Amino acid sequence: MRILLKTAITAAALWVATLLVDGIAVTGDTDLRRAATLVGVAVIFGLINVVIKPIVKTLGCAFYVLTLGLIGLVVNALLLLLASNLAERLELPFHVNGFWPAFWGAIVVGVVGWILNLLLNDD
Repeated sequence: MRILLKTAITAAALWVATLLVDGIAVTGDTDLRRAATLVGVAVIFGLINVVIKPIVKTLGCAFYVLTLGLIGLVVNALLLLLASNLAERLELPFHVNGFWPAFWGAIVVGVVGWILNLLLNDD
């Protein structure tokens, strides 16, 4: 149940990012198709964060220390770009148009996800 909630929160955060950031788009014929696309991208983004992000953090530990964690914003942007690339390969109509939309989109997804986690915390 917790995984489904996290996926729904990520999908909602991605939806907000598509509304606020030019260069991030989800297309589809119907609202159901767009919602299914956001859920699919949320699953992809979640898998990337579970598998790849810890490896990058471990290998780039010195950069995190030197930049006081600001490199994490760049890493999150690159992971969102990777999620966009994988979504396109899986024929999901989700696209991030370059680094800067990914950068701002990752910030929006992080902040909205954090707020939703605070509101829906079931501990």
